[in-house]
Amino acid sequence: MTDNFSRRPVLDMTPDGEFRDSPRPSGLNALLARTSGLAILVAVAAGGLLMVALAIFFIGLLLPVLIGAAAVASVSLWWRRRRMRAMGIQPGPLFVVVRR
Repeated sequence: MTDNFSRRPVLDMTPDGEFRDSPRPSGLNALLARTSGLAILVAVAAGGLLMVALAIFFIGLLLPVLIGAAAVASVSLWWRRRRMRAMGIQPGPLFVVVRR
């Protein structure tokens, strides 16, 4: 007949409800603490790479819009200069004016 009471842990507590000795961490707890720190570092790095990938994706989406707008502006300027030459007006240099 085995004694089931000998396998149970003994809790040595003060009358205030605090432990007399601090519990000793097991090898598994130390291993899990190290691996959780590494897992958090990997998760933060993966999140950073995800943000960079999203930024590159959105830049890739906006690049054709930028190229199209530049092409429309170039054709518009070319057409206006061509019409001015056809009317006998020599177009001068192009100036870009920014108003604030």
